[in-house]
Amino acid sequence: MKAKDLVVISGKGGTGKTSITAALAQCFSSSVIADCDVDAADLHLLFRAKSYKVKPFQSGHVAQIISDRCHACGICASLCRFHAIQKYQDSYVISETSCEGCKVCVDACPENAIEWNTAQNGVSMESVTNHGMLFHARLYPGAENSGKLVSHVRERAKKIANQNNLELVLVDGPPGIGCPVIASVTGASAVLIVTEPTPSGLHDLERVLVLARHFQVPAMVLINKYDLSQEYCTRIEELSLQLDAKVVARIRYSSLFSQAQLKGKSILEVFPESEEAHVIRELGLYLSEILHVRVQL
Repeated sequence: MKAKDLVVISGKGGTGKTSITAALAQCFSSSVIADCDVDAADLHLLFRAKSYKVKPFQSGHVAQIISDRCHACGICASLCRFHAIQKYQDSYVISETSCEGCKVCVDACPENAIEWNTAQNGVSMESVTNHGMLFHARLYPGAENSGKLVSHVRERAKKIANQNNLELVLVDGPPGIGCPVIASVTGASAVLIVTEPTPSGLHDLERVLVLARHFQVPAMVLINKYDLSQEYCTRIEELSLQLDAKVVARIRYSSLFSQAQLKGKSILEVFPESEEAHVIRELGLYLSEILHVRVQL
């Protein structure tokens, strides 16, 4: 039996997606966790994870001038559309953060003084937590190929889950609708979209619902801080219905999530008897029935 993928996403940042993912991690005992927000991964902080494997992530290429071969003719600099090549003393140098990897300079250099090297764009990590294995990564500032790094994290988590006969890969996805989100939801068993009843929450929810429907991934909606606006709650419910999604949970505005985060734990650990924890457990039970995986309440 192959593990199912449940991806928790949001159309915008700050909706409480990571807090919800951390709480859901306690509901599923037969699972691994993947943090696919590679630009700003933070689930390992909440879990106080201990990394035991850190590997470089290499993708794409970057040009590098070998100064001993460079005759400073300037052809490469004149052809670079991205102004990544500048003269320094008696030769030229290429800025890795500005280089787009087009390879024009490599092909044009008459002295073959420019090497075409594989770029290291970040690191991938595997950590041990109290809730099972956590797979996460960090993309270097300014680096590209975030979608490839997300796919790498998901594939690694899925492989380990299948090898250990685990039922679920719980994915904390990135916000928005860009390349990292597409890499997170493609081929997933289901997505849980965390939104909030605000104008921006409604707008971005529509975009991510359309994205999920485009990739034919079943979508469910959780309204966080539902008591901020009844009007927008109603509009979210109507929009979800129009775009083939169902509102499966509502959580009131609460400071308990932040208080739990300060302790490095989920709300189920710190406030197990709270109304919010009860909603999370009910949601876990519902998801277990939808995905046909075991639940631990």
